[in-house]
Parts: sequence; structure tokens; C-alpha cells
Amino acid sequence: MNEARTRWTALGVLATGSLMTILDGSIVTVAMPAIQADLGFSPPALSWVVNAYLIAFGSLLLLAGRLGDLIGRKWMFLAGTAVFTAASLLAGAATTPALLIAARFLQGVGSALAVAVSLGILVTLFTAPGERARAIAVFSFTGAAGAAIGQVLGGVLTDALSWHWIFLINLPIGLATIALGRRTLPAEPGLGRRAGADVLGAGLVTAGLVVGIYTVVNVSSYGAGRVVGQFALAAALLAGFAVRQATARDPLVPPRVLRAPGVAVANLVQVLTLAACFAFQVLVTLYLQNVLGYDALRTGLAMLPAAVAIGAVSLGLAARLNARFGERRMLLVGLVSLFGTLALLVRVPVHASYAVDVLPVMLLAAGFGLVLPALASLAMSGARPDDAGLVSGVFNTTQQIGMALGVAVLSTLAAARTDGLLAAGRDAAFALTSGYRLAFGVGAGLVALAFLTTLALLKPAVRPAIEPAPEFIKSV
Repeated sequence: MNEARTRWTALGVLATGSLMTILDGSIVTVAMPAIQADLGFSPPALSWVVNAYLIAFGSLLLLAGRLGDLIGRKWMFLAGTAVFTAASLLAGAATTPALLIAARFLQGVGSALAVAVSLGILVTLFTAPGERARAIAVFSFTGAAGAAIGQVLGGVLTDALSWHWIFLINLPIGLATIALGRRTLPAEPGLGRRAGADVLGAGLVTAGLVVGIYTVVNVSSYGAGRVVGQFALAAALLAGFAVRQATARDPLVPPRVLRAPGVAVANLVQVLTLAACFAFQVLVTLYLQNVLGYDALRTGLAMLPAAVAIGAVSLGLAARLNARFGERRMLLVGLVSLFGTLALLVRVPVHASYAVDVLPVMLLAAGFGLVLPALASLAMSGARPDDAGLVSGVFNTTQQIGMALGVAVLSTLAAARTDGLLAAGRDAAFALTSGYRLAFGVGAGLVALAFLTTLALLKPAVRPAIEPAPEFIKSV
């Protein structure tokens, strides 16, 4: 296998590993009713099938990224994939709620170890600007379209086989990823623990993220006093982490990482954008099922055009457009498209026609295929070879924070609006639709804020022309 083919095969390994974990996050949502009926989950406990995964995943990304730099990113990726694969077997065989929740937590740990270093490996594999742009576009497709694909696959597997197979399907994929990864991923040595084993900093940031994400995913279940208290604790822990990074000899996150041009802005824009877009995915699914009466399979198929549109843009156009016009311009174009997506949803009716009211929204979501590759390129622009895993971990951490905040805040707003209308005597379909409309309107506001942030804080940069693609990937 020649060098170029090996690098693109390694990219396939990274993308497959990322896709597997992203699919797992969305594939579960359509199978939740079947899981509840089979294992006897109470409604409050059922949410922990998702929450256990999110808490472990989101809290460990930053630490995992730095550990990858210290002990070797290849081995961190392979270890994470192995943990995730083993946990998938445990989840697929679960016979009690407690066992499934424990398996989901372990899946989150494995996902964090693997995903945190993936972009770090990618940017060391592809150093030429044009090749890197194409590689990031391929990798970003897994994040941009993977969630929608997961909903389709989850509906098919749950209806045709059983919910167990949404986890068991990971076994052959995980084993193949490990086998190919051992052969193709670069085995660059880590820096060693002496290069930056900031144990106190790692403890502070991990604890702060655990408390913060735990509070976010449970915000609708707690009173205002408890929410404020837990957020204050999370803020104190993260403030302690910031002080530690400014004073430590070998900080976990060197300040120069966030001072690199575009990195801090890209991560801030990502939080705002993902908060709106992940909530869009969740709330549109609920609208299709709770208002229009779609089943799991039909819901997944209804979301499929969004995945196809996003994939077509991210795989076919994003790299060339970024190289031709620059990431900043394409990010702005993508954000305009996403604003239009959410703005259209603000007027979604109770009795909707899929072709007229839903399909145009799915197609307009193609703008996400421009946004995520541009953000990934900007966020990794300041990465040095010795801290690429850390920068990758920061990027993935802000991604998870945005997703968790978006779902928690917008879902809570939608539920409050719905409850108020039900209490006023309005029918359920109208009340639900009105709640979703409010959430979509707030999401559109978040995207508008992301656009203004990009316009004001991200400086234009001259991009080099893209070089011709290798023959091996011209078909991608």
C-alpha cells in the first residue's frame, strides 16, 4: 500500500470510528420506547440511557485529547475504540436498566478516548492545505450527516430485528476499525508524562464539566435553586482550572492554544451553532412523531433528505469552496442557510404536508455541510504537532457542550410553552406545535448570533489554491 493510499485509508478509519460513535448517539433516540417496554424503565430512569453517555463523553474529551498527545494518539484512538466496542456488546446483551446505563457510560468513555484525538491525527496526516481541506470535509461529513443516518438505521433495526441490534451492529464495525487502524494510523510517539501531566488541572476541568453537563441534562427535573447552585459549582471548578492553566509550569491547555487566530472564535461559534442545530434534529423528530403521528421508521426516512443534502455538500463541495473562497466566507454562507432552515420551522403548521412544509427544511439544512468543515479547519488552524490531540479535544468538547445546552434549553422552553397552552385549554397538537415553534425561533436567534460573531471577530484570510486531488480520492 503506497503512502497516499495509506493516508486516505487511515482517514477512512478515523471517519468510521467517528461515525460509529455519532450514530450511537442518535440511533438510541428512536429505540427508546422499545427499550422502555422491554426492560421496564421508569420515565425518569429512561433519560439516563442518553444522559449516562453524554456525561462520560462530554466530560472526558479534553483530558483524553491531552493524554493522547502524551502517550500517543494512535494508541488512544485504538484503546477508545476497543472500550466502545466492548461496551456495545455489554449494552446489546443488557437485561436490566442498571446494566444498560452502565454500558452506556462505558460507551461514552470509549467514545471520548477515540474521538478526542481523531482530528489531531488527521492534521498530522494531511499537512498540505488542499489535502487537509478535503480530509476535513470527509471527516466532517460523519458529524454533519451521521446523526440523521443514525435515526434511519435505528428505525430499521428496531422494527426489523430488536433494539439490541442498535448496539450489536457496532461489533463488526469496531473490530474492523481496530484492525485497519493498527496497520494504517501513524504510530508517532507521545511526548511522555513529563511533558505536561497537569493532574490538578485535569481533575478541575473534568469535575467542572461533569457537574456542568450533569446539570444541563437534568435541568428540566430540578428546581431553580438547585440548578443555580450546581452551575455555580461548575463555574467555580472551571474558574479554578483557568487559574491553574495561567500558573502551571506544564498546563493541560497552554494559553497559546486559544490565542491562535480563529481558534477561540471557531469554538464559540460552534457552541452557538450546535446548540441550535442539534436541538433542531431532536425537536423535528418529536414534531414528526408527536404531532404528525410518524412511527420510528417513517421519522428516520423523513430526516434522510437532510443527511443526503449535508453529505453532498460536505463531501462534494466544501473542500473546494473553502480553498477557493476561504473558510470564513463559507462559514457565513452556511450560517445563512441554517438560519433559513430554522426560520422556516417557526411557521410549521399542526397539519403539515411533508412535501410542502418539511422537505424544503431538510434540503436547506445542507448549509451544515459548509459550516462544520469550515469550523473544524479554523479550530485546528493553531494546532502544533505536539498539541494537536489537545486542540482536537477542545473542539470536540465545545461541540458536546453546544449540543447538550441546545437540547436542554430549547427543549425546556418548548415544554414550558406547551404546558402553558395546555393549562389554558388548547388541544395537545396545537400546544406541542407552538412549543416547538418557540424553540425553533430561539434556535434561529442563536444562529444569527453565530453569524454576527463570525462577521465581527473572525478576520478574513487569504487561502492558497487547492491542488489537484489524488486519483485515489477523486471519486469521493
